[in-house]
Amino acid sequence: MSITVVKRDGSREPYDANKINIAIEHAAEGLDENITWVTQIASELELTLFDGITTQQLDEAVIQVALQNVKDDPAFDQVAARLLLKTIYKRVLGDYTDAADLKRLHREHFAATIARGVDEALLDPRFTSGLFDLEALAAELEPENDELLKYIGVVTLNNRYGIKARNNEPLEVPQYFWMRVAMGLSLNEANPTEHAIAFYKKMSALEYLAAGSTLVNAGTSYPQLSNCFVMEMHDDIEHIAKSVRDVMWLTKGTGGIGLSVTKLRAQGSPIRSNNTTSTGPIPFMHTIDSVLRAVSRGGKKFGALCFYMENWHMDFPEFLDLRQNSGDPYRRTRTANTAVWISDEFMKRVQNDDDWYLFDPLEVTDLNELYGKEFSKRYAEYVAMAERGEIKMFKKLGAREQFKQILISLQSTSHPWLTWKDTINNRAINNNTGTIHLSNLCTEICLPQDRDNISVCNLASINLSRHFTDGKVDFAKIAESAKLAVRQLDNLIDITVSSVDEADHANTTNRAIGLGVMGFTDLVEKLGYSYDSEESFELIDEIMEHVSYAAIEASVELAQERGAYDNFAGSRWSQGLVPFDTIDLTEADRGIEVQVNRTTRLDWDALRERVKGGVRNATLMAIAPTASIGLVAGTTPGLDPQFSQIFSRSTSSGKFLEVNRNLVEALKERGLWERTRESILRSQGDIQSIPEIPEDVKASYKTSFQLSPYAFLEVAARAQKWIDQAISRNMYLETRDIDDMVDIYSAAWKKGVKTTYYLHMKPRHTAEQSTVKVNKSEAIGGGQKKGFGAAGGPSAAGSSADTGASAGATQASVAPSRKGFGFGGASKAAE
Repeated sequence: MSITVVKRDGSREPYDANKINIAIEHAAEGLDENITWVTQIASELELTLFDGITTQQLDEAVIQVALQNVKDDPAFDQVAARLLLKTIYKRVLGDYTDAADLKRLHREHFAATIARGVDEALLDPRFTSGLFDLEALAAELEPENDELLKYIGVVTLNNRYGIKARNNEPLEVPQYFWMRVAMGLSLNEANPTEHAIAFYKKMSALEYLAAGSTLVNAGTSYPQLSNCFVMEMHDDIEHIAKSVRDVMWLTKGTGGIGLSVTKLRAQGSPIRSNNTTSTGPIPFMHTIDSVLRAVSRGGKKFGALCFYMENWHMDFPEFLDLRQNSGDPYRRTRTANTAVWISDEFMKRVQNDDDWYLFDPLEVTDLNELYGKEFSKRYAEYVAMAERGEIKMFKKLGAREQFKQILISLQSTSHPWLTWKDTINNRAINNNTGTIHLSNLCTEICLPQDRDNISVCNLASINLSRHFTDGKVDFAKIAESAKLAVRQLDNLIDITVSSVDEADHANTTNRAIGLGVMGFTDLVEKLGYSYDSEESFELIDEIMEHVSYAAIEASVELAQERGAYDNFAGSRWSQGLVPFDTIDLTEADRGIEVQVNRTTRLDWDALRERVKGGVRNATLMAIAPTASIGLVAGTTPGLDPQFSQIFSRSTSSGKFLEVNRNLVEALKERGLWERTRESILRSQGDIQSIPEIPEDVKASYKTSFQLSPYAFLEVAARAQKWIDQAISRNMYLETRDIDDMVDIYSAAWKKGVKTTYYLHMKPRHTAEQSTVKVNKSEAIGGGQKKGFGAAGGPSAAGSSADTGASAGATQASVAPSRKGFGFGGASKAAE
């Protein structure tokens, strides 16, 4: 049967296999010569063809065939990425002949593309006002940096972050995207072109990345660039209504929100103004949950919010049930997350198996503002008053009983996340502007807030895997990245816009930023360490010390150039304290040892003296989940371990087969990949029981459920030594024993960890294993258009997603099928 291809203008031409072969050959250039790339991909492609196939479908078909072979060698992913990039280049820049011609097109079209974006009111009008030297910026564009992107990174960048023209045509190739973001974060510089180039070089080389909201909006006509908003709801109807309004506006602007409801009086509490009783906080939380779904950003992205409540609140038992599937739907939240704000007093009572009392906030109005010893003292007074009958509304139960209830809910619903109020407040450097009442959506932000301040934080993350040179960590390069990222983040504060005055006020007076890291496990594997080894613990300790030192030093230098933040006077910074110093402060207040290594390596005394003179930012560091930007960076998210060596990852742009390239490389070096590949596929990515694989390799490539949870806590504790905010610490547990969980989460508190995030439990059952080898004719060619997969080619739907892609994914069968890589989704986490 003769096959004709329908071109974009509707005309037809005969299918030319030679064109496809040449494209595949170019996409495989420089890769393993032992793999017959053209023959393998082209022969499988022919099984998917049909008469009348469009050029777009043909492009997607070639890409999907390449992806179907990723299980055989991760280099097929690179082939797919190059093929996808080629389609993007052609749609934005037109046809080209070679790399030099592509580079020329990038430079020649740049100014016109910027001008079109401004003309269509998509980009900041200052881009074409003479502020930037567009010719100089175009000369710095490096399309070869696109080689650093994996396929999933290209798709994520193109679908989620890239700008589309008003007619929905793509406006940006990847390097235009990076330059647009860099320009958008340089608008307040005296020499914006110079700094845009510096920022561009770092981000386009994937050495650090700004967080999601910044990547979406930087340089656009609506530059809402901040990532995290932290607010509390006060106990009056006007403020409750205002909070609903503020959530709507912040959600519209793509920000992730933390919202404390602890101050709201309990159900049944008296309302004197109309002589009735309160419904409690739960119905208001349900209302906000509905708001999140209503303001869903075009139906593509639900709002992202986490409710926080202290566990002495009378309605806390109902708070625990918010995420349950059964029960009154009007007393449930289907979109919003939940987290519990836990005191040292509670943890001590858990350890001693003492009683725990729940109160109505209306009768204990100061309890929410107290922490540490002062909280414990006042709490004991309220307990005594309750026993004397001087408090009307209270309940009593065992502290250990409530802790187990929290953990049972966590195990069954992944909520509430556990966060420690006193550790956060006692370890805060910016402790002079009020109590910290909650964290943010992803539990890494620790900022005080009140009626007049909705705290704001701005994020970026250093890609550790791009700071590995000649077999070792390049600490000088890490310091360079940290310093430039701090300047970029400080710029963001003056450029961003918000629709909520209290957020703008907090942002400009505190200038809070959160520089973090990603790719830790990627780096551990490259070094041949095991995640649960002392070498790994020492590695994160040393890395974070260097990042912290450089970030603080950069903020000191910015304060000298631009002035300290408004609330610097009276802060612990002004006393010459740094994050490391808060370990002793916490230990003294708690009266219990903080179980963390105290080793230091750098000259902190010299930096402490400089800090006294002023810092530019109230906070400097936080480790976010980096789920989505980790995909763009092509590395492991945050501090997370590998979920599996081979798994299907579900994102807003489709499902993608992930193969651990580090493992494949390690096995190839030993001549073992071809011998063990089928066994690894058959065991669904678990290498521990494969006898041909050496023990040292097995040690380096343990997956999340094969590692001790105490290793996750030790890594977090070592990192927390140097971080003034917190860490979005996902947990992975094989055990379902509640007493084990009590011990694990108690250990997190004892080690001085401030917060934990999602809990991932090992599935009780695994998917039935498909055969590893399949008839590819049947797998790919069964139906005419089915061979193009759901993983999202050049035209994959969805330019927006939930606030973060999966933090982990479902381990499952990896054999190719007619529907692409549809082997179970990934649990949703927020960025």
